[in-house]
Amino acid sequence: MMVDLDPSGQVTGREADRANRQFLNYAFFKLDPSFRRLPQAERDELKAEFLAAAQGWVADAPAEKGLILRPYSLVGVRGDVDFMLWRIAFDVRDFQESQARLNRTRLMGYLTQPYNFISMNKRSQYVNRVEGSGHGLEILPGQGQYLFIYPFVKTRAWYDLTPHSRQGMMDEHINASVPFKGVRINTSYSYGIDDQEFVVSFDSDYPQEFVDLVHRLRYTEASMFTLQDTPMFTCVKKDLAGVLDDLG
Repeated sequence: MMVDLDPSGQVTGREADRANRQFLNYAFFKLDPSFRRLPQAERDELKAEFLAAAQGWVADAPAEKGLILRPYSLVGVRGDVDFMLWRIAFDVRDFQESQARLNRTRLMGYLTQPYNFISMNKRSQYVNRVEGSGHGLEILPGQGQYLFIYPFVKTRAWYDLTPHSRQGMMDEHINASVPFKGVRINTSYSYGIDDQEFVVSFDSDYPQEFVDLVHRLRYTEASMFTLQDTPMFTCVKKDLAGVLDDLG
């Protein structure tokens, strides 16, 4: 395993890592009900305009920018959000461009954003580089029909533990997860760029498997060092036209 005996870098004096990494943005949107009182033809026009703006962010960009957009519906699943756009880019300014395109659409006049999480992909210090582990340097988004997301914060006591203590707890945590092969974890890091420390998302076709996984992990020692892991979002993968049709 990858035990880091000097996580603060003070002993080894490690240089700063400026390698190119993926940024992740989980942008949640809530619709004002007044939109549903508009004539059907006008609603269809506004949704088509929004669809073109969202898809144009990827379609108009050169392939080497590596922009990724994955839409999800939360209609009927949560009361405070209606859909989510999972945006991935190597430059956080690309998220600003995407949002600016959306802000110029008329539909955005009926939308608010109750939650908007920013994070960054980086190599985990606790797991080996195993193909399919979900802890590598390339996010593979949208593999499952569902995406389960939550922001995550550890207690400060976690960082006061010895590296070997933390590694032992994570070994237990990882081993407890082994039977749940239908769930793929994407862990990303928010230190210094957002309120949470991590954003964790799980791709799966099996909600029942994810529920059992989370239940089992509650009994691991590492869970004692969780400060916050809410709100939790169950997102249903759909194409963007289908996501917008769910709005009414």
